[in-house]
Amino acid sequence: MTPDIAPYLERRARLAAQMQPGAVAILATAPETLRNGDSDYPYRHDSYFYYLTGFTEPESVLVLVAAQGDTPVRSVLFCREKNLERETWDGFRYGPDAARTAFGVDEAYPIGELDAQMGKLLADAPALYYALGHSAQLDAQVSGWLKAVRAQGRSGIAAPASAHHLPGILDEMRLLKDGGEQAIMARAAGIAAGAHARAMRFTRPGVFEYEIEAELLHEFRRHGAQFPAYTPIVASGASACVLHYNANNRSCRDGELVLVDAGCEFDGYASDITRTWPVNGRFSEPQKRLYELVLQAQDAAFAAIVPGRPYSDFHDAAVRVLTGGMLDLGLLDKSRYGSVDDAIAAKAHQQFYMHGTGHWLGMDVHDVGPYRDLTQAARPSRPLMPGMALTVEPGIYVRPGEGVPEEYWHIGIRIEDDVVVTQDGCRVLSAAAPKGVAEIEAVMREGA
Repeated sequence: MTPDIAPYLERRARLAAQMQPGAVAILATAPETLRNGDSDYPYRHDSYFYYLTGFTEPESVLVLVAAQGDTPVRSVLFCREKNLERETWDGFRYGPDAARTAFGVDEAYPIGELDAQMGKLLADAPALYYALGHSAQLDAQVSGWLKAVRAQGRSGIAAPASAHHLPGILDEMRLLKDGGEQAIMARAAGIAAGAHARAMRFTRPGVFEYEIEAELLHEFRRHGAQFPAYTPIVASGASACVLHYNANNRSCRDGELVLVDAGCEFDGYASDITRTWPVNGRFSEPQKRLYELVLQAQDAAFAAIVPGRPYSDFHDAAVRVLTGGMLDLGLLDKSRYGSVDDAIAAKAHQQFYMHGTGHWLGMDVHDVGPYRDLTQAARPSRPLMPGMALTVEPGIYVRPGEGVPEEYWHIGIRIEDDVVVTQDGCRVLSAAAPKGVAEIEAVMREGA
């Protein structure tokens, strides 16, 4: 299928417009990585590279030359040569000629010509942009190219006088998702939402966590997702209080909850959804009380996601609701803390809620971009803008402890959704994943 190259052309033009006139940007894709023996890990392109090209083959480099005077922006792709023998073993390759047309670059060369061409591309360029210090291999290559250019100094050819960190510019670009990106992310979230519903129907006492994981992965792939966006967490019982648990090897027991954090990657974009449900299909009263508290915290966080408000506001809103609930339910001692504000000031809530309420989402599940306004000396939380995509994931994790009511011991709950900031609030991309108590219990009865 011929890719729609318009978004990539526009992004390259936007990047070039932020570069010094005539400057050169270099962006390499991810390397193939050996797993063991002669087997590689499944290949996944570099997100920055894909953002600017849409090209998914390994051994590829994009060079972008910014406009200068009457000379327009110039894009150059280096990729693997067309090789019918290797395609018999490894599959289709575009080759430079087809790639130039299919991906809208001005020039394309075999990757083997990279060293020779870079000497020409960098000659007399005023500045260089690339991922400084990101790859030892690329740093060494750049150093070699610059030495080769400087060696021509007697001929009046100059090397770039300055180097700039390219990801800093691209991070700001990637933070705002256009309509096409939002549509892909909605598709990824929809697939993952369906997988969570399938996993709920499958769950019953005695199943192993890895069996639930298998249901998720099956549903991801069945609907066209290329990968899980990250290793799924399927944590039953006390394991749900381990934030990054992923052993997924325990038998789920009657009366416990299972916390499932799982998302898929579709066409380069991640979804990230967490749901928590009862193994036997029915929430106990203590489980229900804590679950509905987390649900209320998430609703408060959604309400705080408004363009112009600081990123930190939705976390603060969730913390306020959770802390109030912890005091009301006896998880925190009311006699010790005079108010919700006092408890928050003392960070008392962190005994049961120790993580942030969300993160950027996009090509990477923890997507790029600073959370603070780096243009101001105080580095305040940056304001939200339409097109930003993020997760909203409050939780509560109750381990046994002195003064902690035993009815809540070993209960871990997280509820996570994917949202995009709109002109007047936010749109929940993952709303199809069952979430309310009654809704979850009804879905689980369908699989009984």
